[in-house]
This record gives sequence, structure tokens and C-alpha cells, in this order.
Amino acid sequence: MQEEAGAGRSRGATVLLVAAVVAVALNQRPAVVGVAPVLRDLRAETGLSSALAGLLTALPVLCFGAFAPLGPRLARRIGLETAVAWSLVLLAGGIALRLLEPVALLYAGSLVAGAAIAVANVLMPAYVKREFTRPGAVMGLYSSSLNIGAAAAAGLTVPIGVALGVDWRVALGSWLLLAAVALALWVPVAGVGRSRTAPETPGPGAWSLLRAPLARQVTVFLGLQSVQFYSVSAWLPTLLADAGVPIGKGGLLLAVANVVGAAGALLAPAQAGRMRTQRPLVAIVVVAYVGGLTGLLAAPASGTFLWVALFGLAQGSGFALALTLIVLRSATPLVAAQLGGVAQCLGYLLAATGPVVLGALHDRTDGWTWPVALLLALLLPLAWTGWGAARDAVLGADRPGTPARPAPASS
Repeated sequence: MQEEAGAGRSRGATVLLVAAVVAVALNQRPAVVGVAPVLRDLRAETGLSSALAGLLTALPVLCFGAFAPLGPRLARRIGLETAVAWSLVLLAGGIALRLLEPVALLYAGSLVAGAAIAVANVLMPAYVKREFTRPGAVMGLYSSSLNIGAAAAAGLTVPIGVALGVDWRVALGSWLLLAAVALALWVPVAGVGRSRTAPETPGPGAWSLLRAPLARQVTVFLGLQSVQFYSVSAWLPTLLADAGVPIGKGGLLLAVANVVGAAGALLAPAQAGRMRTQRPLVAIVVVAYVGGLTGLLAAPASGTFLWVALFGLAQGSGFALALTLIVLRSATPLVAAQLGGVAQCLGYLLAATGPVVLGALHDRTDGWTWPVALLLALLLPLAWTGWGAARDAVLGADRPGTPARPAPASS
């Protein structure tokens, strides 16, 4: 770990900084995933229709896209560390809003929480690039922690409510404690204020990055990864139930996918950081996707654990690889923040359409053959853009404030 630290940082300080990064990452999914387990009780109390309940779960994902471009702007104005700290404060506030009675505050809280997570989503990879000379292993821990946070919210929200004898509101609101813990760790370890390194000249706007094919490839690869994840997360239990698998077991299998995904997310970035080109990893991700989705298409009720595990491996390692490519393909932390803002803005907006399109296709065809076939077809552009995004190149080396020779991606 010492070799990955920034100049002049002790081993102990590096460990604490990695712990702070992990703590922030653990907070970036529970506020979203934790809604699904309590959705039945929520609808029973509030009288929300299925459509409005679906909007409640989709709203944070839309916010991930809509508010992602704010991350780099905030970092330049108030400092990267301070922007992350404020995102944790807003996240806790958004979760707290959902404790209150009016139904409108459920949506307001989800919007605030989604916006806060969007900022952290963009800034944390840029922070890792700036603070660690070998970011691959730290990005692995970061990406794995995203999956662990999602799995914890899916599996523990209801048990927390049962153990404490509280209703769904308090069970859902209990995740604000995790945000408070992360904030308490982040502020003294990472600090607040402007970057300790020399400020970079902003140069051209973030959206101008999309003129480069490499930026477009990274963006589409991340977006199609997110389409796969949110589409399957939304419909896997229903798909399996329609195939004869008990609905409770379907939820358990979804948790299995997240646990396997956490393992993949831990390993992929560490390997990516050691490679000049990450194309072998892209190939592994695509093969795992093909195996998992083909199994769910052809035999969803037999060999289900294997199909779900393969999908989880593909999703976890693939999404972690996409985040790591943002870091490795960027010449500087500023470019990483800008590319992350653009890629996540467009990627999450695309991802939010996935569950809706699959649901509409299921209603029209009265089955899951065509929806799963669509996911398989989307692997073609995913593989194509991933292959391009994984080539040995950096983005933004010609921008003002960029070193004449950026650090190689494979160090």
C-alpha cells in the first residue's frame, strides 16, 4: 500500500485514506437499493400506484445522470475534498427527508440523495487518480465497496426494521448513520479545502471531450454496463418467478449476483492498472455476460445459480473496469473528473431507460425471451466500445495545465 501512496504519505496515513475512500463508496448505493425491499409496505401505507412506486426507484438513477456534470464544477470552486464532504451531508439530509410523513418528501429526499451521490460518483475516481500513483488497486476496493453497499441495503434494510421494531420509514432512514460515519472519517483524513496540488487551468469545457473517439467509447461502454445492471436488477426476481423459481429465492439470487460482483469489482481494476491495454479484461467481461444471459434465456429455472453468478461477475468486474478506464484514459485528475461527469451523465440517463424498455417489451411479448435477447444484442456495441476504450491512450494530454508527459496508465 505504501507504494501506492502519494509522495510523503506514511503507510498509516495511506491506510486511513483508503478507509475513507471505502467509507464514501459504501454510501453510494444503499439510499437507492434500500427502497426495493420495503416497497410493498411503502405502497400499502402511502397508496402509491405501481407507476409512481417505479418512479421512486428510478428517480435517483436519473439524478445520477442529471447532476453528474456538477461534480467537476463544485470541485473547481470549493475544492475536491470539500465537494465530497458536502455530498455526504446532502446524502444524509436526503435520507432524513424520507423519514417525514408527506409523500412528496419521499420524492424530494430521493432527489437530494441522488444528486449527492451523483457528485461523489464523479469525484471519487478523480480523487483516487490524484492521490495514488497506482490507482488500480484502490479503484478495485472502491468499486467492490459499491457492490457491498448495494448488497447490504438489499439484504439488511428489512431485518434492521424487524430487529428494531420500527416501520419502513425508520428502516430506510437508518442508512443515514452510515453517511454520518463516512463524513466523520472523511473530514479529518482527507481534509477539506482546495487541492493540495497545483491548481489546473480548466481549459475547454467537459463536453468538448466528446469530440475525441476515446471519450465517446468510454462513455458508451460505461452506459451500456449500467443498462445491463439496472435492467437485470429491476426484473431478475420477476423473470425467475415466471420461470417457476420462488420469488424469495429470486431476491436471494440477486444478492448473490451483487456478492459475486463485489469480488469481480475488487480484482478487475487491480489487474487493469498493471496492463498497458485492458482488452483481455473486456473480453472476459463479454464472455461472462454471454454465458449468464444465455443461461437465463435458455434455462432460467435450471443452473440458475451459475447464470446469476456469471452475470454478477460480468457486471461487477465490467462496471469497475469502466470506472477504472475513466482514470487510466485521463491525463490528469481534472480530465478524469470531466470525463467522469460526461460519461456518468449520459451513461446513467441511458441506464434509467433500461428497466422501462425491458418492462414494455415484456408486456408486449408476454414473456422474457425478447427482453433478454435485447440485452444480449447490446453486448455487441458494449464489446466494440470497450475494445476501443481499453487501448493504450490518454485523453486530454493537449489541454492547458496538463504535464508534458502524463504518467503511464500501466504503472
